[in-house]
Amino acid sequence: MKFVVIGLGNPGKKYERTRHNAGFMALDEVALRAGAEISQQKHQALIGRGRLDSYEAVLVKPQTYMNESGRAVAAVLRETYCSPSDLVVLHDELDLPLGVIRVKNGGGHGGHNGLRSIIEQIGTPDFARVRIGIGRPAPGMDAADFVLSPFSAEERSPAAEAIARAAEAVAAILSQGTAAAMNLFNQK
Repeated sequence: MKFVVIGLGNPGKKYERTRHNAGFMALDEVALRAGAEISQQKHQALIGRGRLDSYEAVLVKPQTYMNESGRAVAAVLRETYCSPSDLVVLHDELDLPLGVIRVKNGGGHGGHNGLRSIIEQIGTPDFARVRIGIGRPAPGMDAADFVLSPFSAEERSPAAEAIARAAEAVAAILSQGTAAAMNLFNQK
């Protein structure tokens, strides 16, 4: 069975270690575990292929900037003959505390422009997501400035732990299904 795993983020060195790129960081961890290199340029994305357990995983980092991520996702789904039910999206989440991850199936975009673009382009919100908590900005700080800033020194360790757990969650979704992964990773 084949799955398409998307890491959301913004391309370029400027954004490399920012909170908004938690999806890219988690996909890099998935790639390590899958023995994949995400380097093929196609469909306005960087693409790699690997295996997690016995499942083929097409790993995708859209290079369109967050707000247009859906174009690359739709193109890869078409090329791989995968449906939204074969899609897993890794993304940063303001509404979760730093270091917390949650697995979710379907739902709205919650104000996340990358998810909004994917939903618009593929025509459905019914796909698995791994939400990576980045916390909320301090009072008075603009949310856009917050997500486009790097993790502080104190935040790096909990962020790295969440990113590793997000990669574990992807493996669980592929091998056991989204409901089982929710039971494993959505504990309080």
